[in-house]
Amino acid sequence: MTPRAPTPPDRPCPPSAPSSAVPPGPAPEPGTAAPGPGPGTGPDSAAGSASGSGPVSGPGSASGTGRHGIRAAWIMLASGWSGNQFSALLGAYRTESGLSESTVTGLFALYVVGLAPGLLLGGPLADRTGRRPVALLALALNLLSTCMLMVGAAHPAWLLAGRFVTGVSAGALLAAGSAWIKELSAGAAEHTAARRAGLFVSGGFATGGLVAALIAQWAPHPMVTAYLPHLALTLAAGVAALPAPETLPGRATGRTPGHAPGHAPGCAPGRPPEPPHPDGPGPAAPAPRQHAVPTGPTGPRPHERPRHSFARSVLPLAPWVFAAPTIGFATLPGLVDGGLDGWRTVYAGLATAVVPGSGLLAQPPGRRLAARHPLAPALAALVTIALGLVLAVLATLAAAAHGPALALLAAAVLGAGYGLALSYGLTRVAALAPPDRLARLTAHFWTLAYTGMFAPYVVTLLSGPFDPPVLLGAGAVLALLTGVLLAVLHRTPAPRRPDAGGAP
Repeated sequence: MTPRAPTPPDRPCPPSAPSSAVPPGPAPEPGTAAPGPGPGTGPDSAAGSASGSGPVSGPGSASGTGRHGIRAAWIMLASGWSGNQFSALLGAYRTESGLSESTVTGLFALYVVGLAPGLLLGGPLADRTGRRPVALLALALNLLSTCMLMVGAAHPAWLLAGRFVTGVSAGALLAAGSAWIKELSAGAAEHTAARRAGLFVSGGFATGGLVAALIAQWAPHPMVTAYLPHLALTLAAGVAALPAPETLPGRATGRTPGHAPGHAPGCAPGRPPEPPHPDGPGPAAPAPRQHAVPTGPTGPRPHERPRHSFARSVLPLAPWVFAAPTIGFATLPGLVDGGLDGWRTVYAGLATAVVPGSGLLAQPPGRRLAARHPLAPALAALVTIALGLVLAVLATLAAAAHGPALALLAAAVLGAGYGLALSYGLTRVAALAPPDRLARLTAHFWTLAYTGMFAPYVVTLLSGPFDPPVLLGAGAVLALLTGVLLAVLHRTPAPRRPDAGGAP
């Protein structure tokens, strides 16, 4: 008699008592994620995430999980606010604190240096230990970073630590928080769940800079009082997110992944029993487990691994996500502020509001473009960014009377490109990532996107041998070339997976 293979941890559940069993739903279509349990399965039941996996503790209703998703999304508003409140104060640090242009720009770039470890460590940590603890810990660190910046008004060395810790905390929030909010938003439409984190981050970018600039313009002790709203917002966001449950499978209820009440430990609920083993009773050795990753217009091509599809459809665009807006609100105001005596801080704050504000307005048209073709929002984003950079060239060449107005128009166009690019990137990543790699792949996207925030520093470094209009014009050409590269990669045949049934 041939010995049976041992049953793996995700074997189908044996029959259980009717009081706790959850009847399996219909089999999913090939290439799609399996549906989660329906509502009303009890307090310990799991609601699938938008990608088809990842339990959500709670009442078990879509409305309940959606409400938790909105409450938890306020931590992303605090993250965006913390990143942009400093940007609106760049001019004030030059005039009030006497910091040089290169020092202020370096402090701005130091935020990105902190983002990298926050994203790259926060994503895998959230996939292992849970989204909720990592996100809440990062929120507390975000609060601490603002306190450091406030101390920096009297001791400028603390600005270095404050900006770095702001980046670390914001990176961990983006990695763990984006995955947490998407899975908490399981009851919402898929595109809404994937973009909710991006919408709240953009809202924080828009309001944080403007509020900080207005306070710095008229309030006493501007380098301290400008940060007080973020302290209040962070505390309120923490209180709002605290009741939201964990969503990582196996961490939501303290059981091993896939262990549902009324089933044997380690079994996978909702799957039919396996056929008997040919040599005796009991289940036969199951086929190797494969992640259910959607294919077609929103997912990877057949036989293509998610990381390959990520490299083809997301990686070339990602740095432009934040290169465009940072040029709009960090570089342009300093190039056209010759006729803004006494109003530089307010103008900078207005620019930091215009850029993400137009990005929010651009996202609904981006959804309509995506319905026509999955790559259309990405190409539209790059063309829009190129147009915004051309307008930036005109603004820097215009007379002092017209430069600020043209620069605001350029900032609005660059912000629209940012909104299209961010919406496309988050939606694409959500479609590509297997459930147990969602936070990690999201972290990779945010890391690549935030490398674009070095763009103002690059412009400052190269402004000696090259005039700023030349650098901005070169950026427009580079954006168009990136669009051509994306189109070519989209048309290139995908590499076949060795285990996909074809030739290796």
